Amino acid sequence: MKLEGKNAIVTGGGRGVGRAISVAFAREGANVVINYAGNQKAADEVVEIIKGMGRKAVAVKGDVGQEADAQKIVETCAENFGSVHIVINNAGISKPSMMHKMSVETWDEVVNVQMRGPWLMAKAASKYFMQQSYGRIVNVTSVAGVVGTIGQINYSAAKGGVISMTKSMARELAKFNVTANVISLGIVTTEMTHTISTDEKLKEIYTKRILLGRYADPEDVAPAFVFFASDDARYITGQLLCVDGGYGMT
Repeated sequence: MKLEGKNAIVTGGGRGVGRAISVAFAREGANVVINYAGNQKAADEVVEIIKGMGRKAVAVKGDVGQEADAQKIVETCAENFGSVHIVINNAGISKPSMMHKMSVETWDEVVNVQMRGPWLMAKAASKYFMQQSYGRIVNVTSVAGVVGTIGQINYSAAKGGVISMTKSMARELAKFNVTANVISLGIVTTEMTHTISTDEKLKEIYTKRILLGRYADPEDVAPAFVFFASDDARYITGQLLCVDGGYGMT
């Protein structure tokens, strides 16, 4: 198993892509901390699934955009499992609005979760990574952060920032045998994409932009996270991998 003996944190791990990553990690041998912001029931369900696979799991509530919460999430992993090896910065929110109508509060709320959150999580985990000379950081960006999008300037700005931030993480932490990479997702069928997944007109518009002609299921993208978290990717750092069905090419 590719992650045997490793301890991982998945932010936003209770639902959608985070849930699929968490289960995939456990299947590969990892113990997993499931971070959630509000839906404890969903997080607890993932914990039970992982325990049923013979791995350890714990759910911890926290807003990754708040430093105290980020530290609590990381420390929960160390306290329960003994160490921290992998951090997956998947938590995200979307608050759409046209630029000229967007409030400062809406801007801050999205940027705090999408960009400040990965920084705070990596910052909190880095002390463990440096001490043990080992660590894996995988950040999540979006095609919106690569090509931009209408009505989501806050989301696009944050996701674009995650790309350059990941490269800086890679440069700073390489001497400690820590890799940092970023995965760009297209449209994945989750609660966040409910509107464009269920509205037939929007679905037709967006599907035409995807070379493979369909939205992704969470299980379609999880293997890329396993790869970057594993020793198969031990000589890869600072890289952007697009797992978007070709959306970013069109």
